[in-house]
Amino acid sequence: MVRLLGVDLPRNKRIAYALTYIHGIGLTSAQKIIKSADISSEIRTDDLTTEQTVALRQALEEIDLKLEGDLRRFNGLNIKRLNEINCHRGKRHRNSLPVRGQRTRTNARSRRGSKKTVTGKKK
Repeated sequence: MVRLLGVDLPRNKRIAYALTYIHGIGLTSAQKIIKSADISSEIRTDDLTTEQTVALRQALEEIDLKLEGDLRRFNGLNIKRLNEINCHRGKRHRNSLPVRGQRTRTNARSRRGSKKTVTGKKK
């Protein structure tokens, strides 16, 4: 099992797709990392040698991206700042509502959670 930046990569996937399991790396940046580490894109994570793993680690250190813990901390601090200045986006984050202008009368289930039935009034 290959472990990079505190993330266990899945075993039998091609290395480009396995690298996307690291927070902050998409498919395009994964392919750039593989190219800079001089590794074949067809290789699977099970077939990586120790030299290739070391080359991947070095390529990840050299790349100028915020990854995993640093990126999560950066995003968390931005959301905390929005909450503290009490702006509209901060209020929406606080109330677990969609932030970017989506409607909430219907849909928005992934943000608001599952439906909670409200009992009707008796007459």
